Amino acid sequence: MSAECGPEAEAVTRGLGFDCHDVAPVVSVRPPWTLAHWTMPLLEVLIVGGAIFALVHALRRYRAGDPVNLALWWASLVYLFVTEPPLYFPEWFGLDKQYGFIFAHNEFTVQFMADRLPLYIVAFYPVISQLAYEVVRSLGIFRRRGPFAGSVAVAFACQVFYEVFDHLGPQLKWWAWNPGNHIVNHPALAAVPMTSMLLFASVSMGAMTYLVVRLAGGPRRGWSLGWRTLVAGVLTPPTMAIAGIPSSLFTGNVTAQAWVLGAELALLWFAGAWIVVAHLRSPDRGPDVPLAAFARCYPAIYLGGMAVCWIGALPAYLAAHDGVTADGTPIGSGPYALACFLGAGLLLAALYRTRRPAPAPG
Repeated sequence: MSAECGPEAEAVTRGLGFDCHDVAPVVSVRPPWTLAHWTMPLLEVLIVGGAIFALVHALRRYRAGDPVNLALWWASLVYLFVTEPPLYFPEWFGLDKQYGFIFAHNEFTVQFMADRLPLYIVAFYPVISQLAYEVVRSLGIFRRRGPFAGSVAVAFACQVFYEVFDHLGPQLKWWAWNPGNHIVNHPALAAVPMTSMLLFASVSMGAMTYLVVRLAGGPRRGWSLGWRTLVAGVLTPPTMAIAGIPSSLFTGNVTAQAWVLGAELALLWFAGAWIVVAHLRSPDRGPDVPLAAFARCYPAIYLGGMAVCWIGALPAYLAAHDGVTADGTPIGSGPYALACFLGAGLLLAALYRTRRPAPAPG
């Protein structure tokens, strides 16, 4: 038995429908129609296509003199490759006792790193960062309120757009958390660890955006832009550790940790919503920002794709007993996902109501 496929990994991957001993060490490719659930190829098209769309948009803005989108796109990948390998293989980094086995992805069309890293996850990092940044930038918040307030609004936007995905994945076997991991995966809101909801879905993306805007904003080109992008991606994970300190003070007391993390999530919602609403209601918020094709189209496409997946999952969700479907998969929090859908929908409504499509770079 390999260290990469210990007893916990073996149990989790077999629950997903495959054996972690029988994987390709570098890359694997399989037909999309053989995947475990019909939503999986749809998810891949939605996310990988979105990453390509975001890159095209970022290049257009770069050619127009704004390097932030391009720097954020690449910083997201730097952050991915700094963060993901220790999560998949903590034993490689001497972190197995500190973190343990956390989760496993199911088998998708293209997979890397012993089938631990699907291609769509690689694409998801630049997708979610670009989506949230473009919504907030297009509302004019960065220009009028500055990098810090803009980045807090990005963290809020990431929360509402990301969690509609996060609370659905375990039910549809897109991935599975290790329920035996009480170091990282508890406390949880239904099937989703609260640390993931706060630190990954919001803190990291907001912090990375702030770092990119501060380091790479302005007329940056070539090596200057490259090293600043690299630094922003590398410095993002420590911000998660800092934000995790309050809950870590109550290690061993899951209830207390849940209250702390819940309070931090509530603060994020309040601060993010307040920044957005205060900006929209301000009489001096400045002239409209031209609405680029990516901001006009992709956030709505993404939200619509997630809605289709949720509609398909709803019968099994409603019939679940004690948080588990008839297929034996854990469900996420429907009420929280609904709140995120509403939050994301209101952001898009504000975007479309206050901004008009205009010819502009990207």
